[in-house]
Amino acid sequence: MQLVRTLICGAFALTLSMGAAVAQTVSIATLPQGSVWNTMGNVIAGAVREHGDIRMVVQPYGGNLAMMQAVHQGLAEFSINDINDVIVAVAGEADYRDNAQSELRVVAKLNALPVGLYVREDLGIDRIADLKGKRVSSGWNAFPIANAHVSAILTAGGLTYDDVVGVPVPGLIRGSDDLVSGRTDAAFFAVGGPKVAEVDAAVDGVRFLEIDSDPAALERIQAVRPAFYLSEVTPAPYRVGIEAPMMMVTWDNVLVAGAHVPDETVYALLAAMAEAEDALGEAYPPLRAFSVEAAYVDYPGATYHPGAVRFFEENAVAKRAF
Repeated sequence: MQLVRTLICGAFALTLSMGAAVAQTVSIATLPQGSVWNTMGNVIAGAVREHGDIRMVVQPYGGNLAMMQAVHQGLAEFSINDINDVIVAVAGEADYRDNAQSELRVVAKLNALPVGLYVREDLGIDRIADLKGKRVSSGWNAFPIANAHVSAILTAGGLTYDDVVGVPVPGLIRGSDDLVSGRTDAAFFAVGGPKVAEVDAAVDGVRFLEIDSDPAALERIQAVRPAFYLSEVTPAPYRVGIEAPMMMVTWDNVLVAGAHVPDETVYALLAAMAEAEDALGEAYPPLRAFSVEAAYVDYPGATYHPGAVRFFEENAVAKRAF
């Protein structure tokens, strides 16, 4: 990282001379407060304001469709999303059928995000297979990406939505609120999400459910989304609901920009984030995984913003295979 930091010093000095591009206010579209992406957006906004003099405003939206449309249409400059959703959005597939978001460009990999279904500890449910016949959040009208996420998690445990009782919810926060009220037996969320900690305090304990991690399970998961993978998650203070090491469905969070965003703005943002790597991790532990050296990944079906390409190439950051 020292070599990259040294190279970035010169690049960052150059961006400071681009006054008009750097000084403008930009927005980052996220999910509502309490979500992982909203927390990450606020942390990134604070860090780049301090380290790069970039005024970034966090703009919450109800779901991934609204976020991607805002960036595609030029209503927001940046967003954070699952790389799987970016790929299908650009291609006009799945939830974006006949509505391709062709103006989306990847800026950088932020971190890997394990996700899962979590339950109240007092329910005696330990594994995904135990959810057969139980009530699970479904529908996701405002956050349709969750249909793929939950389907992948269920299939890893040998189940489908047909094997559980779907309880319609519009989005993430409502799904977790229904777990508190007893309307559902299992809710979906990302590990490390502030909302999970809130639910944990409200019901006196929650736990994420472990999934099977054999090759057959991975094949079923990737049949839902090819860029899903498995990773081991270990207990940590901010990982509420993780009581022991377990395998979980995982994706890469990526920073996304619209094609309309000037190259200089994207370049300056990456330079500021490079300067703020330590600060990002201190503010939100999951962002300790962010590293400029690991941020340039060759995702299938995704196109990088030219400003990001220039930044990585000028700082000798090689594109990594996915």
